Amino acid sequence: MSKHHSVVEEDADAAHLASLGYTYDTTFKREMSFWGNVSLGFTYLSPIAGVYSMFAISLSQAGPPMVWALVIALVGQFFVALIFGEVVSNYPVAGGVYPWSRRLWGRKWAWMNGWIYVVALIGTIAAVAYGAAPFVASVFGATLDAGGTVLVALGTLVVATFLNFSGTKVLSLAATVGLVAEMLGAVVIGGYLLLFGRQHDWSVLFDNQGIGDTAPGGYFGAFAAAALIGMFAYYGFEANGDVAEEVKNPGVRVPKAMRLTLYIGGFAANLLAFSLVLAVPDFAAVASGAVADPIGALLTEAFGPIFPLVMLVIAIAFISCITSLQAAASRLIYSMARDRFLPASRFLATFNERRHVPSNALIAAALFPAIVIVLSLLLEDALTAMVGFGTVGIYIGFQMVVFAALRARVLGWKPAGRFRLGAWAYPVNLIALVWGVAAVVNILWPRPTGGGWAEDYLLILTTVGVIGVGWIYMLASRAYLRGDAPAGDASGPIRISTAV
Repeated sequence: MSKHHSVVEEDADAAHLASLGYTYDTTFKREMSFWGNVSLGFTYLSPIAGVYSMFAISLSQAGPPMVWALVIALVGQFFVALIFGEVVSNYPVAGGVYPWSRRLWGRKWAWMNGWIYVVALIGTIAAVAYGAAPFVASVFGATLDAGGTVLVALGTLVVATFLNFSGTKVLSLAATVGLVAEMLGAVVIGGYLLLFGRQHDWSVLFDNQGIGDTAPGGYFGAFAAAALIGMFAYYGFEANGDVAEEVKNPGVRVPKAMRLTLYIGGFAANLLAFSLVLAVPDFAAVASGAVADPIGALLTEAFGPIFPLVMLVIAIAFISCITSLQAAASRLIYSMARDRFLPASRFLATFNERRHVPSNALIAAALFPAIVIVLSLLLEDALTAMVGFGTVGIYIGFQMVVFAALRARVLGWKPAGRFRLGAWAYPVNLIALVWGVAAVVNILWPRPTGGGWAEDYLLILTTVGVIGVGWIYMLASRAYLRGDAPAGDASGPIRISTAV
């Protein structure tokens, strides 16, 4: 691309942003390449983190056929990504779901979506940092107690924060390194296990081995519970849009990056999951709990002397995932603070002009997950609740955008971005909504844990609590009335709306 063309393209991006009500002068720099944007979404999605975190649980609940949940979830999330692509092409503004909800529906809807999503991201960052600790320790041949896990988890947050503070170019590079590490991990581990570690033929993928037959709701109930591995694996593509103000020609590149994130992430996640299932020697041992860490056992046996190197690749993947999650959370916090929607908005909207990053929003995106991690030493259920809400909150946030897009279409919204679904808009939107609602219901569905009704309903109680606190604060503070950024203008002329 010529220098002249690049300048013209950046001028057009600045003009588009200005038409949406934002000046582009001393804020973000458009230094994230297309592949950097893909890598950001991919490392946020993180097939290694998603599959490794949920594999043992899902396999013990539904046996080998649980891998098909990854395929189902990938298809469902692809329809959501198409809607997101059309919306971000129209509104390429930092912050993702919050500004999209604001323009598609209005201020109250945007506040609630932003609040739910911020809390979900805090829980997700804490969960991934906590989950990364054992893999980081394994690189050095160490084992961790609860206190050690917390310390290592906090250390991964420090590393991620340093990378994010270094600017968009470093973030782009770190995400690219993470993508390479994840793909190497997926292809090398998955390929090796398929070629040399396979214990079963392909027919086992259609045989539950008797696992899950006696679960509540029969095998369907067991499969629905195990399907959480797919739902946990495929979000992150909205992060491509969170940094839309840092990408040149975002109306074209970001929707494409979202789709490519799912293509590559879907390939990696399915390769890992299918190869791991086929390599597990004893499914009954996993189901009974006799083998609590089937992945660790498989990798130790398969890779022997180079096991620490394999753990290093996995640790890099986890840290890259934390970095991308934190980048997305900081842009969301900054976007809401820039519109004066949050408490301490002036502080949170502070921008580091030298690094071109939202510095205080980054601090918040590290501090609050760190608090959740530390609280796990005192209140184990606090981490469990936040981790659980991380997934369902993100899905609720997704569907608030999908539903808002459908409502806007009914009211006359005509997408004007470079990526448009045309005649397919309504079918795609409806499929995305049905899929998303079904996923939210499945995630929230109370399942027996053996810990009593409070534990069985912990996720529902947490979700109701988060939504309730956000709604009460919004009404009591009237935060949604602050600022003069446009709202609710998708289906008509720009107006400062006080409607939901």
